[in-house]
Amino acid sequence: MENLLKSELKTSVLKLLACSRGGYICQGQAYETDRGRVFVKSSTKPQARTMFEGEMASLTAIQQTNSIRVPQPIKVMDLPGGGAAFAMEYLKMKSLNKYSAKLGEQIADLHLYNKKNGEKLRKEEQTIGVGQTEPYYVDKFGFYVVTCCGYITQVNDWQNDWPTFFIRHRLQAQMDLIERDYGDREARQLWEQLKPKIPEMFCDLEIIPALIHGDLWSGNVAEDDSGPIVFDPTCFYGHSEFELASAIMFGGFSSSFFSAYHSKIPKAPGFEKRNSLYKLFNYINHWNHFGTEFRGPSLNVMQRLLK
Repeated sequence: MENLLKSELKTSVLKLLACSRGGYICQGQAYETDRGRVFVKSSTKPQARTMFEGEMASLTAIQQTNSIRVPQPIKVMDLPGGGAAFAMEYLKMKSLNKYSAKLGEQIADLHLYNKKNGEKLRKEEQTIGVGQTEPYYVDKFGFYVVTCCGYITQVNDWQNDWPTFFIRHRLQAQMDLIERDYGDREARQLWEQLKPKIPEMFCDLEIIPALIHGDLWSGNVAEDDSGPIVFDPTCFYGHSEFELASAIMFGGFSSSFFSAYHSKIPKAPGFEKRNSLYKLFNYINHWNHFGTEFRGPSLNVMQRLLK
């Protein structure tokens, strides 16, 4: 690893620092280099390169909005024995505390970025002038590359409407894995009943594609002395409400976070039911990652949504 990093990062200095961070999927180490400190994630999983390339594209996309701070991505590298590594800027982070409300504001800014670009574009189309720069606006749901939620790859093929994208590329994809690995008859029957009812939850709701972090839970947010930081994203253009389900489910976010967020993006009618639907994705994803302890919560949510 040391020789690989020296070569790929073009550094003569590579000093391992004491701080490290390991998780369920990846290991992480911090190094001192000629150009400052870097943090390197590595994984030997077969899909590691896909996972890290998706994360790099996600960090870049968030960075381009100038809405919230993320580590500067540097490079994805293949490991000699299989797997991959991903080098990024090292940030000295601590648990979110002082900047909880600021994080809520900045996540809302992230979600509103594409919508505001669309509004600017419409205004510029109505005026005649010289030297105008056309804002970049995304009018579909999806993302430019495959990403991973945990170690599960996610297809992000562009779709014209949100329910189609969410059903096909999120819920159905997860349920296909449940069917493959468990053949769970009750889950299959509940899903067959729920699936055709999902579009009804979005009637009379205008959904403008929002760039979302994709895995916003307390383990992927932090702060330093200058403000909030988010990391480990799995971005796509989707419904902004999707982002809040994991934040609500897994805790770690104060009421000031949600108050600040909703001051910029108020709850739309039907929010609570859709929030349950988005929680369903997280429960099934956890079932696929961690096993049958998440079977009960997954089935319970489907049963409630069918009432």
